Amino acid sequence: MQQYWNRWENWMQQHAPRLLNILHPGVTPEAMEALEKLIGTAMPASFKAFYALHNGQQKARAGLVDADQLLSVEDITVQWHHWKDLLDAGTFTWHEEPILATPDTGIKNDWWNPLWIPFTGDGFGNHLCIDLDPAPEGRRGQVITLWHDDSHRAIVAGSFEEWLQDYISAVERGDYIFVKRWGIVHKDTFLNYND
Repeated sequence: MQQYWNRWENWMQQHAPRLLNILHPGVTPEAMEALEKLIGTAMPASFKAFYALHNGQQKARAGLVDADQLLSVEDITVQWHHWKDLLDAGTFTWHEEPILATPDTGIKNDWWNPLWIPFTGDGFGNHLCIDLDPAPEGRRGQVITLWHDDSHRAIVAGSFEEWLQDYISAVERGDYIFVKRWGIVHKDTFLNYND
């Protein structure tokens, strides 16, 4: 995982050196173990190795993942509890029937599943998640979208490492740029304007 951080930090150094200042140091083994105990299963080895080097980013206006925050393990825990509280309160049911999502093949049709672990966030309830409980056609550890007000759930990558490779390669290729107000954003997004 060191290679991915090296590549990402090298890009930041060239294009947005101030982003280097919002990276947390690596997560402690105790914090990672606490997350795994909370969710009741192990996180993927690639995720743990990546987070051992940098535990996501500080809460800042600038996001590292297409304007979204790369959540720390502590922030992942907060978001997980938020979604779990909504689930436990019956928010995802209507007349005692579950509200179903419309997922890609390979994702369960839950509105939210306790084994969908958010690792990015936009501050409005939208995330990329690691899916540790896929449908039979899916892969454990696949990366999926979770939008709080949209029923579609999409598979973004087959694994955390695959997502990471694709994203960092796209950043290096120039598909993403730095915009001071938002952080790293896709070059074609509406967020791409001079401020």
